[in-house]
Amino acid sequence: MAQLARDTIAAGGATLGIELGSTRIKACLVAPDGTPLASGDHAWENRLEDGHWTYGLDAVWAGLRECYASLVEDAERRHGVRPTSYRALGVSAMMHGYLAFDAEGELLVPFRTWRDTTTERAAEELTELFGHNVPLRWSVAHLYQAVLDDEPHVPQVRSLTTLAGYVHRRLTGRNVLGIGDASGMFPVDPAAKTYDRRMLDQFDRLVADRRPGLPVRALEELLPEVLLAGHEAGTLTADGAALLDPTGALRPGVPLCPPEGDAGTGMVATHAVAPRTGNVSVGTSIFAMVVLEKPLDTVHPELDLVTTPAGDLVAMVHCNNGASELGAWAGLFGRFAELVAPDGAAPDADAVFATLLREALEGDADAGGLTAYNYLSGEPVTGLTEGRPLLVRGPDSAFTLANLVRAQVYAAFGALSLGMRVLDAEGVGLDTMVAHGGLFRTQGVAQRLLAAALGAPVAVGTSAGEGGAWGIAVLAAYLGDESGHDLAGYLDEHVFAGTEVEVADPDPADVAGYARFLERYTAGLAVEQAATAVL
Repeated sequence: MAQLARDTIAAGGATLGIELGSTRIKACLVAPDGTPLASGDHAWENRLEDGHWTYGLDAVWAGLRECYASLVEDAERRHGVRPTSYRALGVSAMMHGYLAFDAEGELLVPFRTWRDTTTERAAEELTELFGHNVPLRWSVAHLYQAVLDDEPHVPQVRSLTTLAGYVHRRLTGRNVLGIGDASGMFPVDPAAKTYDRRMLDQFDRLVADRRPGLPVRALEELLPEVLLAGHEAGTLTADGAALLDPTGALRPGVPLCPPEGDAGTGMVATHAVAPRTGNVSVGTSIFAMVVLEKPLDTVHPELDLVTTPAGDLVAMVHCNNGASELGAWAGLFGRFAELVAPDGAAPDADAVFATLLREALEGDADAGGLTAYNYLSGEPVTGLTEGRPLLVRGPDSAFTLANLVRAQVYAAFGALSLGMRVLDAEGVGLDTMVAHGGLFRTQGVAQRLLAAALGAPVAVGTSAGEGGAWGIAVLAAYLGDESGHDLAGYLDEHVFAGTEVEVADPDPADVAGYARFLERYTAGLAVEQAATAVL
């Protein structure tokens, strides 16, 4: 087996996936059967500048180079060979946001990420115009808000894309986007498998008479070409290879799959791309995706309508705030453990996180009366444009470590469970809900508590901790598949056949306890709102 992996890497037969997440850029090298062979990563953080959440493009490339270099080193350490080529490559990243370029390809304003909540007026007007929910973070909302605000860069805009689309364009020279990522820029027609023509025309008429306005007559001229999973999306150029690997070892000519968003790669990583399947992804943000059998009856501000990488319609409950606040608490307790350790050694961060999560199971079912909010930024699902992390307890609350951690885990699921109620009211059919993300690497904790929050069984597969980098590597492997399968069939037969899945059914005591927590959480949103006004 070890020799087979070595030979596969040396022959350029593995696929490479790279995902730019909110706190980590991760690379995953994958064998033809989907087995991870090597990985690399780079930690980074967004920053708030002039009222916008952003990352610098220099940080994008510095992070990608460090991530790629660490993957090459990991491959050599584990298999004794440094990869120089791949069967295919894929890039994914956080969705939405605003990357606007001029005719020379220069960025006009700093990257505005999905975390921005500065587009409220634009999102409301476009939602009413289209009869289709346009969330604050979507690219078209950012563009239209810039038009409304008469921002001086608007007349110079010649192209718009996402972070994945930008990296892909620099690597290949092609301005394309996978349909899942494209559906978070502008509404997509799931029948036509491209941008919705009626809504494009409505937008063009809306902005036609504004001065200064857009420099083109049609918004479609600014947007990337839409591609489905399995379609060829260009090859790695010599310049692109040098951007990723300045040592010159990486050879050009590697085919790339369509760049996708982290929602689409999460669906692939959890085997949830067919109708009546769904997944929950937990990271800096948290979102649930359910593949629909038919369109929803009503427009709901809590629900985004996006697509799978194959173009099937998906309802998404997206919450801006996921596990970051829980991670901050883990960092605090990790530092305490370091201070009291006899040798002063810093504990392993993953071990600290796992220990705290296991302790949560010792807490009261309702977290002992503690109420927590993980709002590091605004939360559209609960109507907040800003956030303040809060921990609230009464004089009679049971303030224990177990209850504190349980409250923080519950808080990560709070806004999500409110949004999922809307899907339930629509009568959306769901057979399987699969969870993934680092939070689920600690077996049986977050999975059990999420089942309580959703009131439904939650499955976790062996790929739960691999995440989006593995998902986009699998999409790269699907490129040029000769079996004739659609994406769902390919995953069934070539990736997940025989994969073990653990299912946690909701525990009645946990369900009742979470309901009491959520009652406090909902009532206390007024406290959170007041905190954003005075702190």
